[in-house]
Amino acid sequence: MVAAAFYDLEGTLVSTNLVHGLYFFSKNQQGIWQSITKTVSTVVNIPIFLATDQYSRKVFNDIFFKHYKGESEDRLKFLSKELFEEVLKPNVFPGAPELIKKSRSLGLRQVVVTGAIDMMVAELMGYLEVDDYVANRLEFVNGRATGRLLPPVMASATKASWIRTYAEREGISLSESYAYTDSMSDLPMLSVVGHPAVINPDIRLRTTAIHHDWPILNLK
Repeated sequence: MVAAAFYDLEGTLVSTNLVHGLYFFSKNQQGIWQSITKTVSTVVNIPIFLATDQYSRKVFNDIFFKHYKGESEDRLKFLSKELFEEVLKPNVFPGAPELIKKSRSLGLRQVVVTGAIDMMVAELMGYLEVDDYVANRLEFVNGRATGRLLPPVMASATKASWIRTYAEREGISLSESYAYTDSMSDLPMLSVVGHPAVINPDIRLRTTAIHHDWPILNLK
């Protein structure tokens, strides 16, 4: 039976987070006034994003993705290529490609499980040479974002549930698999594999890792 390495993305393999993507799209609106207005709105709401993310990822998602309401699906796809070149690619942690390469050499399938938007990370997934990935998907009606996500929403316990389903479908042994993340919110994801590890962890996750004697990696 095969095994896999499951990775979170933001803060784990790249130093960027969801706000970087929103900020990039905000300042690249069609028209100077629209860009200024959207950018100011994004910056003003950063404290709210940070506070709600600490409180609940579900609440964060409900508030955060509303800022995409009205965005053109075609334009988001077009700008996602620029986002990769200008924002994501330069911010891949130096040790990330090496970790993935070493993991692949052990015969592990490389899988990214992220709360980012699928179209925004597609180019990055190819660059990192991962085998599979799952990401959040914006809901579009008549080519415009509604500000909501399509289920399942990738966050916390949902990531763990997706990994279990994926492993069962693909014949992957979770007891022989690995998982990597930087955030305490992904603790359920770490709990479903036999070999959990943390990367650039926040304080709470570092404490948990030390308590359980999990490997602590620094890819910076």
